[in-house]
Amino acid sequence: MAGLVERARDGQPRAVARLISLVENDSPVLREVAALLARGGGGAHRERVDGAAQVVGLTGSPGVGKSTSTNALVAALRAAGKRVGVLAVDPSSPFSGGALLGDRVRMQDHATDDGVFIRSMASRGQLGGLSAAVPQALRVLDAAGCDVVLVETVGVGQAEVEIASLADTTVLVVAPGFGDGIQAAKAGIIEIADVFVVNKADRDGADQVVRELRHMQSLGGRHSAAGAWRPPIVKTVAARGEGVDDVLAAIEKHRGWLAEHGELDRRRQARAAAEIEAITLGTVKLRFTSVHGSAALDDAAGRVVAGETDPYTAADELVAAL
Repeated sequence: MAGLVERARDGQPRAVARLISLVENDSPVLREVAALLARGGGGAHRERVDGAAQVVGLTGSPGVGKSTSTNALVAALRAAGKRVGVLAVDPSSPFSGGALLGDRVRMQDHATDDGVFIRSMASRGQLGGLSAAVPQALRVLDAAGCDVVLVETVGVGQAEVEIASLADTTVLVVAPGFGDGIQAAKAGIIEIADVFVVNKADRDGADQVVRELRHMQSLGGRHSAAGAWRPPIVKTVAARGEGVDDVLAAIEKHRGWLAEHGELDRRRQARAAAEIEAITLGTVKLRFTSVHGSAALDDAAGRVVAGETDPYTAADELVAAL
């Protein structure tokens, strides 16, 4: 494992891919890998002021152009000399369990670029628009020397806001036809955006989308407090690369605001806390299963159904046995 991690630090794509596979498959050696990754900080390819890769999340409804926007952002970042990682999450079928990892099809422009690492990941039933393996995969790409990691979520609806707890900057991509002003006002996902991107701006209705977003911002919310960040609205035509530089400028401006207000450290600490909590709960669940098995749980359920006890008391008894 030490040799594999060292090769990943040198930016060798096969080593990076293998480490991410270990993460996705919840390998027994994952704890050893995590310890080795934590020892050396970032990779040797760059010297970063804040010591960690910049994580930018891209989210939005299906069909608004997230993959095309990601592809355009990768090109712009590479032109600026940045080493880029991409984690593209695709949905898994609730029936077959399979997934068509098709986002890379739209990113063939960078397939032979040594400065870009693209990994498609299946959601594997995880709600929130991401895969459970994404946090540790981010650590792998950070160690591999990526300056910026773009995380593209599954096509989401109104409430899949998990990306906001994972990214330094969350970019919400919308397009003409995503809904009327009422839809914009009620959609919970609108509230997580640090940057709005109105893609396919060459189509009719793009200016109306911008007006509706500005009206939504005027209604208040977390961005209306004194000194709070007010998300800019950028129009793009990602398929032609138009407006992409403006998106990067908005992301960098937000990064500066985060650093100036201490929000960058707060977000990263909250991200680490959520990661630790998820690992802890997973460990407890595994221990619960190994200690009790299905028999004890079935017995407790039977006593609840028979009226001999209540669900809370039964749960307390099982937890106490741990």
